Amino acid sequence: MPYITATDGTSLHVKDMGAGKPVVLIHGWPLTGDMWEKQTLALVEAGYRVITYDRRGFGQSGHPINCYDYDTLADDLAAILEQLDLWDATLVGFSMGGGEIARYLSRHGRSRISKTVLLSSVVPFLLKTADNPKGVDISVFDGIKQKIRQDRFGFLKDFIPDFYGVSMIHHPVSQGVLDWTFILACMASPMATLDCVDAWGTTDFRPDLQAFTVPTLVIHGTGDSAVPADIAGQKAAAAIPGSTWISYEGAPHGLFMTHAERVNEDLLRFLATP
Repeated sequence: MPYITATDGTSLHVKDMGAGKPVVLIHGWPLTGDMWEKQTLALVEAGYRVITYDRRGFGQSGHPINCYDYDTLADDLAAILEQLDLWDATLVGFSMGGGEIARYLSRHGRSRISKTVLLSSVVPFLLKTADNPKGVDISVFDGIKQKIRQDRFGFLKDFIPDFYGVSMIHHPVSQGVLDWTFILACMASPMATLDCVDAWGTTDFRPDLQAFTVPTLVIHGTGDSAVPADIAGQKAAAAIPGSTWISYEGAPHGLFMTHAERVNEDLLRFLATP
């Protein structure tokens, strides 16, 4: 079943691999489900059933003109869980994907879900407001959208090295990884690339945090310049009762690749915990 149809008719490209307890991996902006290559291999080999999918507007899923709000995106996740008849599932959300988990739990409940993982996640709230004074100013998100409109591909070429913490003297990933990531990002529609900046940048998930009533693992790198740990991961971990907080010293946003072995070990350890 390579495609699942969302409630509004949008086709969602799904990969369903392996056997065992299901683990659903939800990708970040502006990539596709294929970003999880390292985690998929480790999880399948460890005996888990792994489901990845391309968010609407990205990769091989349908590219509608609009409908990139988190209510719709959470309902897309619900459609996948229901049509694949997944139970006792673990949801793992990277960056923007953490928002789908938060909104899914508050809209659809925890009946199908046993555990959740927030990896470099945007939860609970990135935007600077009067009651979130350490957040990111709206001008930053407006600037990102302006650059995308002017030259989406040029923006991506500049964005991806920072995503992985690449600098003049530090090269945690190969040129091949940078090229591969650029290709995945280019597959997104321009509308989705733009609209999802507003979704992950300005959606307030603080009211959704009370829905996290399952064991939750929060992982974030202290070197994350895209989604700073002190306004995201640390706050999420502090607000979710009983959550497990793991900080990766100096790790960048794209730690699923730069710290893949450690991420895989932490995921497998958490999954194996009763």
